[in-house]
Amino acid sequence: MNIYDVSKKAEVSIATVSRVLNGNPNVSEKTRAHVLEVMEELGYKPNIFARGLGLNTMQTIGIMCTDSSDLYLANAIYHLERDLRANGYDSVLCCTGYELETKQKYFDLLCSKRVDAIILAGSKFIEMKAKDNAYILDGAEKLPIMLVNGFLEGKNIYSTVCDDRAAMHKAASHLIRSGRKRILYLYTSVSYSGNNKLQGYKDALLGVGFIPDPAYIRQCPRDILAAKELLLLLWQEGLKFDAVLTSSDALAAGAVKFALEAKLKIPQEISIIGYNNSILSHCTTPELTSVDSKVEALCTTTVNTLMGVFSGGNVPSRTTLAADLIKRETTDF
Repeated sequence: MNIYDVSKKAEVSIATVSRVLNGNPNVSEKTRAHVLEVMEELGYKPNIFARGLGLNTMQTIGIMCTDSSDLYLANAIYHLERDLRANGYDSVLCCTGYELETKQKYFDLLCSKRVDAIILAGSKFIEMKAKDNAYILDGAEKLPIMLVNGFLEGKNIYSTVCDDRAAMHKAASHLIRSGRKRILYLYTSVSYSGNNKLQGYKDALLGVGFIPDPAYIRQCPRDILAAKELLLLLWQEGLKFDAVLTSSDALAAGAVKFALEAKLKIPQEISIIGYNNSILSHCTTPELTSVDSKVEALCTTTVNTLMGVFSGGNVPSRTTLAADLIKRETTDF
């Protein structure tokens, strides 16, 4: 339901509906009463942020992601666009890459298009240096900013996050309880989510008296073959491990390829856990145990929160969802 539906039902122009919404005196009382009656009949709730623009709303939400080829982000975009469409909103997608300057450029572009809100999909938009997040805080003074699995404190900024720290702690703890003592942690990048995952791994080790060893914490591009080659190199150099815990299913798929080439039995000699429970978890033989980080629920909650903001509801600035550990064939716990 949007301003165009009200205009059509009331048989007045969109401009007239906009004047009613903004309290413009250049509307007769008879017309004003008629338009308000139609709004009530249709159950129309105006966008309280766009109302101040004087043109009501473009019914369009900006979505930003760093890399739409990433499986997690591709799924996030699909669910966001689906849920926005179900609520009568179109979307404009900007794939920014990872450079701060480009992120700022596309953020400003969306603001200039007078979108009703901006959704930042993924945790790569929250920078480690506070000053680098100033453009987001500034933007939030003009329109709602929604973060999918990222957190930034500020007025008019709303975050929906997966508890990645607890999820990774649970995964590592299961490996430890199953008898694994040399757990290699493989991750892709440093980010809000990435830091929480790494801390969860460390927490699990410290909880049983193991000291995290930097030799067993390795960064790798999000690439199946790159992960395989890195693990082969480490193995050949004498770093022995009986489990691989990863920050993404792509890295875990690479670990499966490594184990097959190194002639290690899965899960008897080496256990492997992925992250995100993506389609890749079903594409390996054996199939991957993986953390389900609830990307669909994150996106649906984000859109529902945004609709609550638009309707003037009292919505939380941060919502945290719990992940699930989906056991398949690469673990024996």
